[in-house]
Amino acid sequence: MNPSSCDTYNAIVAYLESCAANDAPCHMSAEQLTSFLVEIFERAGAASHTARILARTCALAEQDGAKSHGLYRVPAYIATLGTDWVDGAAAPEVVTSKGATVVIDARNGFAQCALQVARPLIEERARVYGVATLLVRRSHHFGALWLDVEPFARQGFVALTAVNSISHMAPHSGSTPLYGTNPLAFACPRSGHDPIVFDQASSLMAKGDLQLAALHGEQVPLGTGVDKHGKLTQDPHAILAGGALLPFGGHKGSSIAMMIEILAAGLTGGAFSWEIDRSEYPDAHTSRAGQFLLCIDPSHSAGPGFTGRIESLVQALHDSGQQRLPGDRRYAIRKQAATQGIAVSPQAMLDLIQAL
Repeated sequence: MNPSSCDTYNAIVAYLESCAANDAPCHMSAEQLTSFLVEIFERAGAASHTARILARTCALAEQDGAKSHGLYRVPAYIATLGTDWVDGAAAPEVVTSKGATVVIDARNGFAQCALQVARPLIEERARVYGVATLLVRRSHHFGALWLDVEPFARQGFVALTAVNSISHMAPHSGSTPLYGTNPLAFACPRSGHDPIVFDQASSLMAKGDLQLAALHGEQVPLGTGVDKHGKLTQDPHAILAGGALLPFGGHKGSSIAMMIEILAAGLTGGAFSWEIDRSEYPDAHTSRAGQFLLCIDPSHSAGPGFTGRIESLVQALHDSGQQRLPGDRRYAIRKQAATQGIAVSPQAMLDLIQAL
């Protein structure tokens, strides 16, 4: 079967079954993978608008080579949607829309759905005021964060976002979880090039990467986390079984995690990481927390020469020996996937159907 002809869910399933039966490689486009996942999420209980957003989030992460935030996350989404912990049909509500500030209650739904509602408001306010701030509360963010800011940069904005999550990381000099992994993502436009984009956790290692290391039987670098006794360990299983991740850079990463708690929970009115309690929902994986996003229109301050100055910075970085900019690896993988397709395990994809 030609994968290019797989334009419906049933055709995609037939293609996967053929690949699995013949032990053949399987490649799909981002659009095909999205279509397949939309059906999966709808069957899991998500409303159609939510299913499409989650599906695209996972498909684009897989396309860009972020395995910890792509298909690997889908079973956890399915399990969570099967509980009352998250509302897969929530309609985000704009609570405040005054001046440069937009506040949205995700109403226990996914943060990406709230961002979709807010995006035109944020872009409009940034154009008018030079800056716009989005504050989201009662939201679940379980996807790659760079996907939230890259589109703003492609519209000419500088954007920064941060989310907090359930406690997995100890503060500097601590040994018990207090902060989430508390990632932040930043994007800056360039002239004639893809934006500069980075997405990083406040922990030395993102939890998803820690879980993948455990799954593959790999050790992690010393300093990644401690076991339940507070002792440093390279065993990811020991960190996951009652231990705690550690911040990158000691007190520096810990300070950034604290800042994100203030931005994503304190300012939004969302829950702090240590306040999130899903003990009554053992099958749930997402965190009912908050998100902060800042969008800046550089034309208000730097004028039309902004991207030219960014290029001078890029050239200085290259001259100093840094050849790869943040985001370059993802763009290269994305380009390859656009021509060769996204390599997926057909059996793993079929297993998602069985998990419903």
